[in-house]
Amino acid sequence: MLGSVKRDDMAGTQNEFSADSTPHVEVAGLVRTFDASPPWLVRTIGRQQRRIVRAVDGMDFAIARGATLGLVGESGCGKSTVARCLAGLLEPDSGTIRISEASADPSDDRSSRRQVQMVFQDPYSSLNPRWRVGETIGDSLLAFGLAQNRREMRDQVGALLVDVGLAPEDADRYPHEFSGGQRQRVAIARAIAAKPSILIADEPTSALDVSVQAQILNLLRDLQAAHTLTCLFISHDLGVVDHMADTIGVMYLGRLVELRNKTDLFERPLHPYTRMLIETAPRLKRATTRPSAMTGEVPSPLAPPPGCAFHPRCPLATERCRQERPLPRALPEGGFVACHAVAE
Repeated sequence: MLGSVKRDDMAGTQNEFSADSTPHVEVAGLVRTFDASPPWLVRTIGRQQRRIVRAVDGMDFAIARGATLGLVGESGCGKSTVARCLAGLLEPDSGTIRISEASADPSDDRSSRRQVQMVFQDPYSSLNPRWRVGETIGDSLLAFGLAQNRREMRDQVGALLVDVGLAPEDADRYPHEFSGGQRQRVAIARAIAAKPSILIADEPTSALDVSVQAQILNLLRDLQAAHTLTCLFISHDLGVVDHMADTIGVMYLGRLVELRNKTDLFERPLHPYTRMLIETAPRLKRATTRPSAMTGEVPSPLAPPPGCAFHPRCPLATERCRQERPLPRALPEGGFVACHAVAE
């Protein structure tokens, strides 16, 4: 498991991405499972075993203050589960999540919850259709004591709407009166209203038209710079991650298989899965040719293959890959890769 790597080795790997020797966010040995078993009666009659999905199967990473870590991988690899664990929406089965500015008192999670805010993928379902935009954004201001009364809340909501490219008068409108891009701007305003230090963006542009995706991405970058936000950016689009992230982590079946500076990763990808992702991504320079197709099928997370989970699709797989799970190996330039072929 990635979580079984020695802490000293991993700390040296992660901190090389930034001059800041103390990461703002540290995740160690994160594991999250889901029970996908049929009902008890069905299992009893059919004599079936419980079916457990290991959505996140041991994750170690750190993010320096003001930096952006991008997580990429095919659908179902566990990216959103990592985000929800970091945001406190899911309780990890094991592992630790440490935020440098969180309250030291575990019984008082108000401070830590304010520190981490999230922008969800679908702007159509992430906003309450019965609440006006002003209530949606202002609710967190009142909940965290950032506004003392309704008048103060309304003034702050108007300023937040201006920050995301909307008008203060939009506070009186309902979500259905906005376009998809405008709704996502409202969702971003709601996220930064709590004055967080960490912003999680879970594929924030995948549900939007191409014409407005760049506007939302640039808005996120501007807000990150203005508020010195530490970001976890999740996407399946390598081009978007290249635009937004400083460091990129590649996930496969709940595990990080490669974590490196984005320049090193795109110029010299090491893990076969990373190479496959980059090779299959459309690029303008070769618009006249079709990108290579992704070979093989992703194994079922209910029954992942032994050893390296990628070995059924890997052109470099050996008998060792089929039996032994590769552990992350630190790289001289920083980051790590978990692959027997690279190590050998």
